[in-house]
Amino acid sequence: MQFEYSLSGKWLELLKQIAPGVTRAAVFRDPRNPNGIGQFAVMQAVAPGLSMEVVPINVRDAGEIERAVATFARSANGGLIATGGPTTAHVQLIVALAARHRLPAVYPYRFFVSAGGLISYGPDLIDQHRRAAGYVDRILRGEKPADLPVQLPIKYETVLNLKTAKALGIEVPTSVLLRADEVIE
Repeated sequence: MQFEYSLSGKWLELLKQIAPGVTRAAVFRDPRNPNGIGQFAVMQAVAPGLSMEVVPINVRDAGEIERAVATFARSANGGLIATGGPTTAHVQLIVALAARHRLPAVYPYRFFVSAGGLISYGPDLIDQHRRAAGYVDRILRGEKPADLPVQLPIKYETVLNLKTAKALGIEVPTSVLLRADEVIE
């Protein structure tokens, strides 16, 4: 399992930490996917405590994403949150839209930040693949897949792109810098 729903509340908190003036967050999600619904519900619960509003952006196709972000960006004090799942098919587009509209954004995976995104917080995918190999070994040794427990990630990482922060005019708080596992300059 890659995400546990409470992680999505942390994305909203991280957005507020890195860009304290943000009061609205557009959240990319797939309304047909139960994970997207659950993650958005957690963000809706966390948002009032951060004096924020969350707005869903449904991820179906590139045109819909572009129109929704352009509409959202017309109002001030906005930021973006990309959830896992359908957003990974649109990495370049979402990162480019965040830059074009000067919106701070939080992403679920490091590869968004490597592509120019601002900051990510999510499972360490390399660690997950290593752990998956252990499951494959157990299955090849005769254990039944149905008998193996579902496991959540145990290692998470925060990756920050200082070049993007500078382009957005964001002065990254020391607390966020210290928390980052990797800083891209």
